[in-house]
Amino acid sequence: MTDSEARPPRIYRVSNGSRFPPGASVVPEGVNFCVYCRHATRVELLLYAGPDSPEPFQVITLSPGCNRSYFYWHVLVEDLPVRTCYTWRVDGPHDTQQTGRAFDPRYELLDPFARSVTDQLWKRRSVAGAAPTGHASCRAVVTEPMASGDTRVFHGLDDAVIYELHVGGFTRDPSSGVRHPGTFAGFIEKIPYLQSLGVTHVELLPVMAFDVQDVPPAVAALGLSNYWGYSTHSYYSPHPRYCVDPARAPQEFRALTDALHKAGIGVLLDVVFNHTAEAGETGPVINFKGFANDIFYHLDCADRRHYRDYTGCGNTVNCNHPLATAFIVHCLEYWVEELGVDGFRFDLASVFARDQHGELMSDPPLPWAIESSRVLSRVPLIAEAWDAGGLYHVGAFPGMAWSEWNGRYRDVMRRFVRGEVGIIGDVAMCMAGSADLYEDDGRLPINSVNFVTCHDGFTLNDLVSYNTKHNEDNGEANRDGSNDNLSWNCGAEGYTDDSSILRLRRQQAKNLMATLFLSQGVPMILSGDEVLRSQQGNNNSYCHDNDMSWFDWRSTEEQPDMLRFVGELIALRKRHASLRRRRFLTGTPSPGHTLPDVVWHGERLNSPEWHDHNSRLLAFTLGGEAPGEPPLHVVLNMHDCSRQVALPASDGRIWRRIVDTSLESPQDIALMHGVSDESEECHVRARSVVVLEAT
Repeated sequence: MTDSEARPPRIYRVSNGSRFPPGASVVPEGVNFCVYCRHATRVELLLYAGPDSPEPFQVITLSPGCNRSYFYWHVLVEDLPVRTCYTWRVDGPHDTQQTGRAFDPRYELLDPFARSVTDQLWKRRSVAGAAPTGHASCRAVVTEPMASGDTRVFHGLDDAVIYELHVGGFTRDPSSGVRHPGTFAGFIEKIPYLQSLGVTHVELLPVMAFDVQDVPPAVAALGLSNYWGYSTHSYYSPHPRYCVDPARAPQEFRALTDALHKAGIGVLLDVVFNHTAEAGETGPVINFKGFANDIFYHLDCADRRHYRDYTGCGNTVNCNHPLATAFIVHCLEYWVEELGVDGFRFDLASVFARDQHGELMSDPPLPWAIESSRVLSRVPLIAEAWDAGGLYHVGAFPGMAWSEWNGRYRDVMRRFVRGEVGIIGDVAMCMAGSADLYEDDGRLPINSVNFVTCHDGFTLNDLVSYNTKHNEDNGEANRDGSNDNLSWNCGAEGYTDDSSILRLRRQQAKNLMATLFLSQGVPMILSGDEVLRSQQGNNNSYCHDNDMSWFDWRSTEEQPDMLRFVGELIALRKRHASLRRRRFLTGTPSPGHTLPDVVWHGERLNSPEWHDHNSRLLAFTLGGEAPGEPPLHVVLNMHDCSRQVALPASDGRIWRRIVDTSLESPQDIALMHGVSDESEECHVRARSVVVLEAT
């Protein structure tokens, strides 16, 4: 028996209600509903017994005289129980060409402030560019109030190791063995794995409610769906399909953040405020189009029926309109204060720098409003500092305290490890924290979030196994996804049983991981890279909610050597403060140490090969940062032959080789039992990374 069958309809008394707060709020008298809709002339609230109820059990028409304050419509429904579902219906001027206002009472609208939503009856294609039929809309759910109390201590990114993952895909595979696969609850069961790996933060792909049906028709025809979640429609609500009970979505998500905090792991959310699931003029009407189309989106000035698209997704949020800015800031504060989030990564964040005409602003309000918020000023803010319209802000994102996904770091390190020459200076700059991008305006190494792979593109395994993308399974004739991957297949495209190629691929994967964790800045790894997860060459798996994208937990047993290697790299980084400096390298000693914080070398000491256009080798010595910390000597040799590299003096100590990616496990990383190098030279094999510690 469904909720709608179990609960008989009842007509509830109503009163004026309040314009604070927006959304549906449980109060002692019942439930207060409030929504922003400045130009509406008629507003109705539709109440449903459950998410699958075919008809509303009560339709409440709001009175402008009693139920409107300024631009807000509100009503109190007395004694209404939680779990009641609801939608809004509004009427008003429909003049899309001149004003951009698009009121249409045929559509049932989803509350933009809903704390929980359901999409059981939603049919995207039936309301995209056509009049809707029946009541097949997304619905908001009245949820019980959240319990108060938050004893977190906020931490920045100084010592962070970020692990980017997809909540659903992390436990969806049957091999996960969790009770509720693909949910927040299922994720909780796997927290011990993250603890053992040593990561400090998880960065979750979108968990705000999104439209799984938002894919091109050709993709939908293959039975595929929007898996990654970059199609948000309800910014206050956790995604219902990640919940065991969607009516308790806030509580279930908060249980996850509480469990992660108890394990010492911070929670960063990948959020999508640059566009919504409503797409362009032929897209569906879900919420913002029906309530405030003329305010919330960038519309063409000459013909406001058309949406400016700087995101590649059909529309662009007009982020710097005062009401849109307030909506975004208050929403982020809600996720921090009520749901326990520790920080955010902002998708296509260069959109935040565009004014209402789409032009670049020198001091856009939204980035400053976010970092000036009493709540948000305490948490990490990470920008994907570009958009699909051509704005590229890496090293120059507006604001003061923003960190950035460093796309330049990714590209330089991929080029170097695959064997390109003439870029030694760029490699050194990236490994030193990208001072050329951040130091001149007072930023710090932690402003650079370094990565070599992320959800968007090849996995680490595929980066060393494929020269070109293989996205045929996406249904778009391999046209989607980037063509510029800076990858190298090591001698064969995709699957091979050639042991020498497989050995080289594993070594290259270790090289990429080692350079990442030896770099100043904040390292981020993609979930599954630590066990060499493959997507068979697909570099755009956004539509694959299947085993192509899921984490296969059998791989933790099938790839124990790579898993151990990554875990030990994280331990090495935590052991050496010299890899996590708060300030950029200066070439002078840190307090209490005699060696400079960095000295650059080539094959010969103090002779880095900056101007050798055939060089593929860089070496450097890091002096200690913490009291008593021993120096490290690092050699990166991406030549296809071995090199004899000179070793510097070590203050009377002996150099001990603790990392050598050319060796098999466990010799490839041996933090406690490294082999001593007592000679004046170090033999470094082809395409390998060697790290020595002075003892």
